[in-house]
Amino acid sequence: MPASDERNPRRLHEVPDEDQHTSRGAEGTVAQSEVMRAVVDLTRRVAKSNATVVVSGESGTGKERIARMLHTESSRADGQFIAINCGAVSETLLESELFGHARGAFTGALHDRPGIFEAANGGTLLLDEINSVSPAMQVKLLRAIQEREVRRVGENKVRAVDVRVVAATNKELLEAVASGTFREDLYYRLNVVTIRVPALRDRRDDILPLARVLLAGAARRMQRRELVLSPVAAASLLKYRWPGNVRELGNAMERALALATGERLQLEDLPAQVRRITAAPTDIVGPVRRLADVEKDYILAALRANNGNQTHTAEQLAIGSATLYRKLKVYRAPAPQAD
Repeated sequence: MPASDERNPRRLHEVPDEDQHTSRGAEGTVAQSEVMRAVVDLTRRVAKSNATVVVSGESGTGKERIARMLHTESSRADGQFIAINCGAVSETLLESELFGHARGAFTGALHDRPGIFEAANGGTLLLDEINSVSPAMQVKLLRAIQEREVRRVGENKVRAVDVRVVAATNKELLEAVASGTFREDLYYRLNVVTIRVPALRDRRDDILPLARVLLAGAARRMQRRELVLSPVAAASLLKYRWPGNVRELGNAMERALALATGERLQLEDLPAQVRRITAAPTDIVGPVRRLADVEKDYILAALRANNGNQTHTAEQLAIGSATLYRKLKVYRAPAPQAD
């Protein structure tokens, strides 16, 4: 039976703090790449409606940030945003967490307690890892979403709720439907709109801007002075494939900040798997690229790492300022402006 709040005071869901992945509009959601700009645009358009949404993508891609944007860009922004990881909760406890329970409903239930559907009334509820919910619980979820009402465990009274539901998954739900592990009717009820968050390796234009945002956040948390990326470190971040996506990049930035001793974040401050990409240039991931394209990416990365300072970039690359200017003109890329 589910444990009561008194026996298990740590709730399995929470209303996250502003510092934890908060996104006001596009704030905290870097969208320099074309593919990510399309995701942000779709998110903003969908936010204006009350449609249920499925946010899909690999683990660590930032699905919760997109869910938060759906909330903060909507008419429900003044309401609660509550997230629960369905995969981290047992089936019996999940029912109590979602729908609440009445006093005496089970051993240890000493008080009536509303569930998170009621707590999120007027706001947005994120059901993360929706693919892990059992078939029996899927039936109850379908009714709650479709009828906009919930019934607490151990109680006959039905309570109306007004909640915008967003479901997140790192699995392909249609495959789960085909295998019989996910109800087709729930799938179509949730999947009014699908927003697919691309893997970090598919949005490489976002890697360095994201790294700077994450580095700045780590500096605030650790009460450290914010550092800038050296050109070699920046180039390594661009070459690495980031199987753990944004979450892995965030961890790498926090580690690097903890180890850095100088004015800049250097290659040796990065995790070993990232450093190996630079140390072994013959280990090519994906198709072979033209040397001119590799040079262009490296020069532009060095320029961004120096906040647009062409003189400093040219010195580090051991080329003349005029040479750098000519190359930038060929690339038709305006130099990033210093902050």
